[in-house]
Amino acid sequence: MFQETPIFNRLVAERGDVPAQARGEADRVRHELTQVLPSAPWPAAHLPRQQPQLPGGGASATLL
Repeated sequence: MFQETPIFNRLVAERGDVPAQARGEADRVRHELTQVLPSAPWPAAHLPRQQPQLPGGGASATLL
């Protein structure tokens, strides 16, 4: 994903590996949802997002 840096290593030491914890929690929730909704189309989050088109063919800016 990205190369670790000294600041990242320091934050991990102080706060824990938050990205890894978030991925683990997301996997746990995804697993629970597949038990409740077995026909859910996983992984929907990995599908490419379509850019809305403005009149005249120009693409609009994506807001995060």
